Amino acid sequence: MDRMFDVVDPQAPVTAALVEALGSAVVLLDAQGVAQALSPAMLALIPALEKGQPLTLVLRDPDLIDAIEEVSRHGGRKIVELIERVPVERTFRIHIAALKGGGWRRAVMLTFEDLSELRVTERMRVDFVANASHELRTPLASLLGFVETLQGPARNDTGARDRFLSIMREQGLRMARLVDDLLSLSRIELRAHLAPETPVDLAGISREIVDSLTLMARERNVNLRLEMPAEPVKVAGDRDELLRLMENLVENAIKYGREHGEVFIEVADGPAEASVSVRDDGPGIAPEHLPRLTERFYRVDTAASREAGGTGLGLAIVKHIVLRHRGRLTIESALGQGATFKAILPRLSPQSRSTSA
Repeated sequence: MDRMFDVVDPQAPVTAALVEALGSAVVLLDAQGVAQALSPAMLALIPALEKGQPLTLVLRDPDLIDAIEEVSRHGGRKIVELIERVPVERTFRIHIAALKGGGWRRAVMLTFEDLSELRVTERMRVDFVANASHELRTPLASLLGFVETLQGPARNDTGARDRFLSIMREQGLRMARLVDDLLSLSRIELRAHLAPETPVDLAGISREIVDSLTLMARERNVNLRLEMPAEPVKVAGDRDELLRLMENLVENAIKYGREHGEVFIEVADGPAEASVSVRDDGPGIAPEHLPRLTERFYRVDTAASREAGGTGLGLAIVKHIVLRHRGRLTIESALGQGATFKAILPRLSPQSRSTSA
């Protein structure tokens, strides 16, 4: 007799079959806390959990363990909210219910509700309002000031009007770039818990970005040098996001590197990971700034960043793209020795490669 169903044995096969047919994320635990049946959605949500394995080997949250223990001993229902921090932050609402029957412990059923997207959306809404109001205040104040001047003292001053309209256009473009970057960041954060699975050629993307930014580099007399393998370097990724990642890194290197200098882009391939690094030969970055470079709106030199058209969000976008791809971003720099930004991403798994072939 299966130890799990010591109190409901006649219904054991039916109960397990029902769980495995459900569309929700559900796991059935026996009286000892061992998983006896998992729905397909549960396997997709927490792949590390396996049938015949104690739940506590995968989910070690004390509140969840205590709640399962209480429901197993005393029956009834409980709801627990669980936050996982690694590899990315995910939030679950877990409904725990005991199966009817006698005995001093009962089998329990756990239903997982993924609240990750809802929580991210709530945070995004708050962050967007706070960040947008702060960053948009200065250009909006400038625009209003110029409008008032054009309506008043400079009403008939043609020279002042042309000069002010030019400045107003720059401020308007700056606000448009800021809103675009904020929306991009919000979209990436919204999908952070969903790892991309589409095969993408990292080498091809790098070549595409170098070609598109050649004119910009030429205007600053910067030489772009690309080194990559002859064969495609396949990663599981979101093509648009990886294009944005490369564009931000190479643009930054052109803008903040040395004029008449060189930007070196290297795509490297490995058995488990692939990487793309962008190195400039600019003034470098002091050590105290390195840990904060990927924070929203953090600028080493605020005036230089705004003069170059930066919004302060480029590296934050890069960081979140790398995290969504389950990768790592490293930054190496020293004053007077340029800076190297390196994105390291997992290689496409053999199974995914064969599927895409």
